[in-house]
Amino acid sequence: MTTPADAPAAPADLLVVGGDVVTMAPGREVVTGAAIAVAGGRIAAIGAPGELRARFPGSPELDARECVVIPGMVNAHQHTTADPLVRSMIPDDISSQEAIFDWIVPLHDQVSGDDDELAAALTAAESLLRGVTTLLDPGTVAHPLRVAAGLASAGIRARVGRWGWDVPGVAHALPAAETLALQEETVRALSQGGTVTGWVTLVGHDLASDELFTGAAELAERLDVGLTWHISPSAADTRAYAERAGTSPVLHFRRLGVLGPRLLLGHAVWLDDAEIDAVVESGTAVASCPGAYLRLGQGYGRAGRHAELVRRGGRVALGGDSHNAGDVPDVLATARLLAALERDRDETPVLRADQVFALATIDGARAAGLGGLVGSVEVGKAADLVIMDTRDLSWTPRGDLATHLVWGAPTHTVRDVLVDGRVVVRDRRLTMLDADALRREATDRSAALLRRAGLDVPHRWPVVPADSYARRPS
Repeated sequence: MTTPADAPAAPADLLVVGGDVVTMAPGREVVTGAAIAVAGGRIAAIGAPGELRARFPGSPELDARECVVIPGMVNAHQHTTADPLVRSMIPDDISSQEAIFDWIVPLHDQVSGDDDELAAALTAAESLLRGVTTLLDPGTVAHPLRVAAGLASAGIRARVGRWGWDVPGVAHALPAAETLALQEETVRALSQGGTVTGWVTLVGHDLASDELFTGAAELAERLDVGLTWHISPSAADTRAYAERAGTSPVLHFRRLGVLGPRLLLGHAVWLDDAEIDAVVESGTAVASCPGAYLRLGQGYGRAGRHAELVRRGGRVALGGDSHNAGDVPDVLATARLLAALERDRDETPVLRADQVFALATIDGARAAGLGGLVGSVEVGKAADLVIMDTRDLSWTPRGDLATHLVWGAPTHTVRDVLVDGRVVVRDRRLTMLDADALRREATDRSAALLRRAGLDVPHRWPVVPADSYARRPS
């Protein structure tokens, strides 16, 4: 038992009973045949089923026998707007710049609040079904409160911000003061509690003035929230900052005094030795999105040093990026991909399965500033739990749990998910959203959005109705 034996008896909100619990606590214990008591959204106790039934008499139970229970996973960089409605529609043989400026920008010019709320709900739903209970949206252009509503409708834990940039001549740019005012307005509007709250989000790259960078860091400090921006997924930012500041991007940020534990840098792939040192020494975190770097051909295999950050004690989390970059908001798949990329370097030591699973859970939570709340199964933490059904053949026979979770790709075996003690997925079905209605609305809104943006989806294979196919010449 991990709780005092003389604690007063009272029903818990729920007992999760009989599973093998991967705690990700400091000792990395796996507690077999355990029960977890959930009360008030928190983990109240972990122990033997009989003991917890006696301690919390009359509690409802969720049977987790023949299951593995893991902490809810953390997606530290997942865009939720526009892209989810055009999944797998942007060609995969164009450059990342073409994908952004020929597709994503026109779509964002036409997206409505209804579109954004639906896209966020769709992303949250898919994430939960894959065992992701915390999602950090690195910025939405126009409708952050609608995005927050969409995420909340599924029951996921999330951080949401309004994108900001102030470079003249770029669409949607505003002066630094106006950008920061909108950032503050969004954070304050989402400060009423619940699982979806606000944080400060800039686009980053070379689209922010020094005034905006320093102002954003000061704002995050004053509001006591985290902040994030994008930098160096490819070599373009390195070149831009060499021209602009005479140094590399991260060293410029250090000069501005904006590095530190509150900051989560999206990507940070093309870093030099001095930048790596600055990231580690300042406690700045990095969100690694390996699926996006491969999908967009950004050169992670040549330049990526995220494993080095891990080995040096840096703060690293995993992200899915967007539905047309990382393609799937699946953090376990992302962990596997990062491990494979690093293994292929033929370097020692390799990035082991247990290390990348930590990036998906406790280390990712710490990188996102949420380590005291989520990322491990410990008494007092939020009851964000994922229950995987090991009766599936993909678990037969069961190997080393860390290896099995990362290399065995068992995301499809997620059966139940709790966020803040609430069951949001039960028997592989969402409990707070109608998946069929979500599917129908997304299909309709996708077609309408593409029409408004004037975009035609290219199809690699001809699509032929069955009656026409049957009458074709032999």
